Amino acid sequence: MRVLLRVAYDGTNYCGWQIQPNAVTVEGELQKALAHLFGENTSMTGASRTDAGVHAFGNVAVIDVETRIPVEKIPYALNAGLPSDIKVVQAVRVADDFHPRHTDCVKKYRYSIWNDTFENPMERLYCHFVYGNIDIEKMNEAAKYIVGTHDFTSFCSAGSQVEQKVRTIYSLEVKKNGNRIEIEVTGNGFLYNMVRIIAGTLLQVGQGSLEPAELEKIIDGKDRQLAGPTAPARGLALVEINYKEI
Repeated sequence: MRVLLRVAYDGTNYCGWQIQPNAVTVEGELQKALAHLFGENTSMTGASRTDAGVHAFGNVAVIDVETRIPVEKIPYALNAGLPSDIKVVQAVRVADDFHPRHTDCVKKYRYSIWNDTFENPMERLYCHFVYGNIDIEKMNEAAKYIVGTHDFTSFCSAGSQVEQKVRTIYSLEVKKNGNRIEIEVTGNGFLYNMVRIIAGTLLQVGQGSLEPAELEKIIDGKDRQLAGPTAPARGLALVEINYKEI
C-alpha cells in the first residue's frame, strides 16, 4: 500500500531534505528509520526538497509498504527511530498511483524576520535578524504585484534546471507581531529559492531601497539580477502541503 507521511523537522543540523553523499540529510534519517522498521527496500518519494537550514511543519513523503501496523500508528513506530529534530506527525493511506510531486496541491511557506535592536538568542535559528525600521504597509503593497500567475524567472536562483518558470501565487501577506515579522505565501509550486528571494526583495521595499511599484518591472524583466538578495535559509519554514484529493 502507498502511505503519505507528513514530516516536521528543524533543519538547522541538516544539509537539506535530499540524500547527498557524505552529508546528513532529513531524507537520509527517514530512510534509516524506514529500513529499521520495514526493511532495506522501502522506497520513499518526497514532495519538497528543502535546502540546508530550512525548516518544516508539514513536508510530505510517500512510501510503499506491506505491514500489519495500522496506518495511523506508523508515525509512532517511525518516531521511535528518528532523532528529536525530525518527527512524522501524520500518516494517511493514498491511492497506489498518487505522486507527491505530480499531483495538484497548494503549498504554504512562512519566512520569519526578527526586527529589533539586538538579535534574540531564542529566535536565532528560526528568524533572519534585521535591524532598523521596516515598513510593513509598503511590503504588503509590493506583495500585491506578486500574487497571480507570472513567469517568476526573476525570483529563481541561477542554478535551477527547471525550464518552465510560470507559477501561481494565491496569497502573499506580511504580518507583524511584536518584533517578529512573518511573510506568508501560498502557491501551486515554487522555484529554487523563490520564497527566499521574494523575502529578500520585500525586505528591500520595507527598508526603503525599492518602491512597491518596482515589483512589476522586476517580474516583467525575467532577470534574476533585478530582484533582491536571497534571504538566509534559517528564516524559512514549509508550513503545509495540501492536496485536493486528500
